[in-house]
Amino acid sequence: MNMNFDFNNPTKILFGSGKLNELGSQPLPGKKALLLMSGGKSAKVSGAYDRTLEQLHKAGVEAAEFAKVMENPVKEMVMEGAAFAKENGCDFIVALGGGAVLDSAVAVAAMATNPGDLWDYVNGGTGKGQPLVNPGLPIVAITLTAGTGSEVNCWGVISNLETKEKIGFGYQELTPVLAVVDPELMKTVPAKYTAYQGFDALFHNTEVMMSNGVNILSETIALSAIENIANYLPRAVKDGNDLVAREHIAYGSTMAGIAMQLTSTTAQHSMEHAMSAYHHNLPHGAGLIMISVEFARYFIERHACDEQLIKMARVMGMPNADKPEDFITALQQLQKDCGVDDLKMSDYGIQKDECMTLAVNARETMGGLFLANPCPMSDEECAGIFEKAYR
Repeated sequence: MNMNFDFNNPTKILFGSGKLNELGSQPLPGKKALLLMSGGKSAKVSGAYDRTLEQLHKAGVEAAEFAKVMENPVKEMVMEGAAFAKENGCDFIVALGGGAVLDSAVAVAAMATNPGDLWDYVNGGTGKGQPLVNPGLPIVAITLTAGTGSEVNCWGVISNLETKEKIGFGYQELTPVLAVVDPELMKTVPAKYTAYQGFDALFHNTEVMMSNGVNILSETIALSAIENIANYLPRAVKDGNDLVAREHIAYGSTMAGIAMQLTSTTAQHSMEHAMSAYHHNLPHGAGLIMISVEFARYFIERHACDEQLIKMARVMGMPNADKPEDFITALQQLQKDCGVDDLKMSDYGIQKDECMTLAVNARETMGGLFLANPCPMSDEECAGIFEKAYR
């Protein structure tokens, strides 16, 4: 076991049911917030919107609302949001929403204070990889979903439609200063998206476990998160009002955000980003589910991380697991229990002859995650995983 790790998380976390009610009594990082939200209704349906405005008012904070974030956020929206923040004199961001909103907040925060275009600062693909000139706006993250864990880390994934790239963007100094994780706000998430988001959180943790950079702390956190998600996600999917289940899934998601700071995810995430870069209507969690079994099988066949897979199977409901294949058994059962075992790439327009294109895109845009794999994976082998997973 690797005993070495570097850890720095500047985010204060308010975790638990009802915690949004404490926002107004917190020291906030400014006096005028850019209230960043999606174009959907989730914030208002859940009651989070009215409650957040009430808390900001209590803290003496004004808010300018920008509600244009979409699933799989795009560069043009980020630049528009940054311009809006500047025009309205906003000195910090309140990101109120799911993963797409939290991801967008990181990029908007950077571009609200820096010159040029977002892709000037993106590393990978056609990004120019320049360092930020100025610190970004401080971020307060209020998550309405349990999936990305972005409320406690500095990364956001943004798409460039023109170049068909979907790349992680982030700098340590863009990590939110405050995160509110209130499971009461998640009860109105539909069952299908509860499952997609829950599996995204699960795979953040399983990829940390499979990564060649796993260490004693990231493993401890990831296994705890995996156990909570595996035990409670079927309940949350079945009954969205099951607050106990929502609490455990939210815990697993937030812990993944911390585990990912200690240890990288793997190429499974690079591969899905390629899928949804070319097929923008594909939800991230759904894409991860589609390739997950064959991705794990690739490493099982090479005995690259057998012990890690066995440890995961044991906390996923198979206490007597003794072989790496047991992880696939547990994973497939969880997918069946959550009603997502029948997802097909073809339903989202993906063609089988795209597999090599997707493999090359995955490495060109987010090649760093391939370096975290427990053993090497060529473009041909990556394409082979897509082909085996294709339905």
